Amino acid sequence: MLEGIWSLLSLGVTLVVGGLAFSVTREFVRRRLRFVDAVRHPALPWLVGGVVILIASPIALVLPLITATTAVVAGLGTGLGTASGVKALKRGE
Repeated sequence: MLEGIWSLLSLGVTLVVGGLAFSVTREFVRRRLRFVDAVRHPALPWLVGGVVILIASPIALVLPLITATTAVVAGLGTGLGTASGVKALKRGE
């Protein structure tokens, strides 16, 4: 029974990390990087997501609630947030 609770807690942490990574990255791109031309490069979301996965993977080995899935979801959230922020800049938001 304790394993089920632990898995559910880990899933909750993964979902929160993914949502926060998306929203924080999107707002950072919209507010801080709006005048940086390099942010509009099409490969940037892939690069940012990959870097976050590389940084978060060692953390996943150490902390019990952070798993490899959490690292991948954080990378996806960051990459998608970057892409969404760039699209918002192009729309003029």
